[in-house]
Amino acid sequence: MQFRQQALSKLQSPEELDLPVRLARPQGLLVLAVTIVVMVAAGVWAVTGSVSSTLKATGILTYAQGSYVLQTPVTGQVTGLYVKEGQRVRAGAPLLKVQTAQGNRAVRAIDAGRVTALVARMGSVVTTGSDVATVEKTGSTRDPLLAMLYVPATGAGNVDAGSDVDLNVPQAQQYGVLRGKVKAVGRAAETKRQVTDFIGDSSLAGEFTKGGARVPVLVELTKADTKSGYAWSSEGGPPYPLASMTLASGSVHLADQRPMDWLKP
Repeated sequence: MQFRQQALSKLQSPEELDLPVRLARPQGLLVLAVTIVVMVAAGVWAVTGSVSSTLKATGILTYAQGSYVLQTPVTGQVTGLYVKEGQRVRAGAPLLKVQTAQGNRAVRAIDAGRVTALVARMGSVVTTGSDVATVEKTGSTRDPLLAMLYVPATGAGNVDAGSDVDLNVPQAQQYGVLRGKVKAVGRAAETKRQVTDFIGDSSLAGEFTKGGARVPVLVELTKADTKSGYAWSSEGGPPYPLASMTLASGSVHLADQRPMDWLKP
């Protein structure tokens, strides 16, 4: 009965028509309109827009076949050097002479190429299996240079063959960046030992694989009618040819992505 009395009292009371109605302020409407416009623009950009990104990595200019570390098959004292660093040698050419208990023995090149490092010195004692030289496998000065970059394994899956690459060569940085394209991406990450087997330098391999194994990315340099023979961001590039075993760092341009793709699992 008490509820019914309250309902009847409510019906009998006059409506409060004289109370003011609070409307939204113009500033609030403006903020609401701007918010809606921004949300709509963001949605359209997420569906139709694209974002470009790059992946940075360190590497070296070299030849396609890489290098190899020559090891002596005998133990003894080095009594003769037949080559100098930078000299080209044919396969089977003697590089140094070692005096052993059984007589003098020559340590010969395995493949033709250019001697980039000569570890053994006149009068030094070498033991079987020790490194005596590094030879870059190339048959001619006309062989094209390539860049080998070592990218983190976490980002290698985003690198595609044909992607543009900008290479920074410290000795020629005043001429801009060296242009290239990804020729091939390694199938698996390589250890320091594997990188050493290709470039023939364990210290550099240690730098390239610092922080973990890296995936090799082979970059083909874009040819051009310049002194170096390759294309640069500047008009002519450096007025001299590039040398192999030159350090370089690269920025690999990855495929554009739509922001909407970031939300996909």
